[in-house]
Amino acid sequence: MAVKTVEIDLTPQEYCTEALLKNVVARKARVSLDSVTHVQVLRRSLDSRRGRLLYHTTVQVYCGEEYISPNYHGNYQDCYHRPSVIIVGAGPAGLFAALMALELGLKPIILERGKPVEERRGDIAQLARTQSVNPNSNWCFGEGGAGTYSDGKLYTRSNKRGNIQEVLHRFIEHGADPAIAIDAHAHIGTDRLGGIIANMRHTIEQYGGEYHFSTRVVDFLTQPDGAQTKVCGVVDEQGNEYHGSAVILATGHSARDIYRLFSQRGWLLEAKPFALGVRVEHPQELINQIQYHAPNPQIRYLPPASYSLTTQVEGHGVFSFCMCPGGCIVPAATDQNQQVVNGMSNSSRNSPFANSGIAVTVAPSDVPDYAQYGPLALLHFQQEVEQRIFQTAGGSITAPLQRLTDFCQSRMSQDNNRTNYLGKTLNLPQHELLPPFIVRCLQQGFRDFDRKMHGFYTENASILSVESRTSSPVRIPRDETLQHPQLRNLFPCGEGAGYAGGIVSSAMDGINAINQISKIILHRS
Repeated sequence: MAVKTVEIDLTPQEYCTEALLKNVVARKARVSLDSVTHVQVLRRSLDSRRGRLLYHTTVQVYCGEEYISPNYHGNYQDCYHRPSVIIVGAGPAGLFAALMALELGLKPIILERGKPVEERRGDIAQLARTQSVNPNSNWCFGEGGAGTYSDGKLYTRSNKRGNIQEVLHRFIEHGADPAIAIDAHAHIGTDRLGGIIANMRHTIEQYGGEYHFSTRVVDFLTQPDGAQTKVCGVVDEQGNEYHGSAVILATGHSARDIYRLFSQRGWLLEAKPFALGVRVEHPQELINQIQYHAPNPQIRYLPPASYSLTTQVEGHGVFSFCMCPGGCIVPAATDQNQQVVNGMSNSSRNSPFANSGIAVTVAPSDVPDYAQYGPLALLHFQQEVEQRIFQTAGGSITAPLQRLTDFCQSRMSQDNNRTNYLGKTLNLPQHELLPPFIVRCLQQGFRDFDRKMHGFYTENASILSVESRTSSPVRIPRDETLQHPQLRNLFPCGEGAGYAGGIVSSAMDGINAINQISKIILHRS
């Protein structure tokens, strides 16, 4: 009796039918069907190329052996009276830094400008009813960060940044489906993430960590340290001071007040290329047909199809971003005078629409008129595009809406498709609202995408503006110790610092920051 590991290709029906799966795996492993006591999938990815749908899988076959479920629980310590670390921001970088702090014997003190995830839901519902944005509690700000409301995609190419499985195991520990550990492109779903984030909070508090919600940090406590400046804590907008052995700055890509604080203090900042564009929406059934080419009996065994597209136009990358199968489009502004859209989907991905950001890379050289703003040049560009569209759309979170084909032919839509945007829409010519180089790149990019996915370019698709929060347009620099070069004990990390681009990479960056802090504290002691 033994455990065998085999790689095997399975049809969707074989994969989704337990009896068929067991039979096919037994043949591949060359063992008798009666001896198979358990089949454990270790890895899976769906391949729809070459006109045949297959799951590429790696499985373990247990023959007469008992299968023992893996232990996903972290090795947390009682940290009530341990050295404290201030963590500014309760998004993925901050939360995973806090969980790792408990394993390292450090007390995390989390300061979050927004509200707990349960109360945050109420502010988001209020936004849809009143069109009024709470600048501290919205689709971007609040417990869990922007990732809580963007499908919970857990895919990253940043394998060298850290242990991806460690991140996935923390999610599973706190309520995520264990299948995320085997999927090549795993996701959790917005409907489930809220509960998982709340469970993480309970763990952090159980072992001695602290949370301070509705607490916006406005300054740092500093003191001279020889020829350098040392950060020893932070100040919130009520004037309260929080002291710690180190400060992790994990405020997310939309905390513009932090960038302005650095600029006012003369602390180092850098302009960082980012991307700006629109969100495109297709009927999900159309995307399924394009991607799967499968007969209807097979479709029922398959998840809603997704896509990943990229091209080059006029020296700019044009690419799909945050693709949400079976999802909806949401208003993602963080202040009253902005128009921003993003996408999300629930765990079932059962909406009749698929949407994705389609973005164009933007570098400082693309916007020379903004050079006067120095490191904040691209931030000002991003902000002015959002404000211009906001004002044109009527001074609310109303989203400009246009047929994809009309946008590409630079003409006003006579009527529009039904959309799954969670807000109001207005028929507007987005080819006149967006910067000209963005428009040219998108128009050609959509046509290029149709050559890769025939049927993508269709009057049944819609675009909404503006997809501008793809990443931070500013980087807060750090040295090889992950500290800011001028501010000792300050560890910028995650998307807001310009070092990550999604939930998993942000989480790993937070883990790396707290590991570095632990080394420094141990060295001092």
